[in-house]
Amino acid sequence: MSYTNVKPSSRAVVAAVLDPVSQAAATVTTGWVSMATYDAVLALLQVGALGASATVDAKIQQATSSGGAGAKDLSPARSITQLTKAGTDDNKQVAINVRSDELDVANSYTHVRLSVTVATAACLISAVILGFDARYQTATAATTLDEVVG
Repeated sequence: MSYTNVKPSSRAVVAAVLDPVSQAAATVTTGWVSMATYDAVLALLQVGALGASATVDAKIQQATSSGGAGAKDLSPARSITQLTKAGTDDNKQVAINVRSDELDVANSYTHVRLSVTVATAACLISAVILGFDARYQTATAATTLDEVVG
């Protein structure tokens, strides 16, 4: 299918974010994204300098509502191979693809989020979930998206 007249920013909408931060050892998550809006999402995690002996894990979780009801990991799991200081994973990026039909739709799971766990030492991280090909109308971007040019 050709999308020659559709702007890339209309096909790939910023749906949720984790703003850049020096994240202490803890788990942080994006907001929930409704998969009723998109055919697919792409979660992108960026790490900068990892602290001494630090590790970073990330995975996609699903829920039955925008409030996170019944939250559980996607099955089969959508999780990254652990990033480590020992593995020279400073300044790396990872991507996790999810299609709407991969959710537990039989049990009414409709939303996804990215969960990132930093362990041992602080790490520079940021993340964005891009929603692709809104189903019924142009999707609304995350409120943190300040400007689209062109």
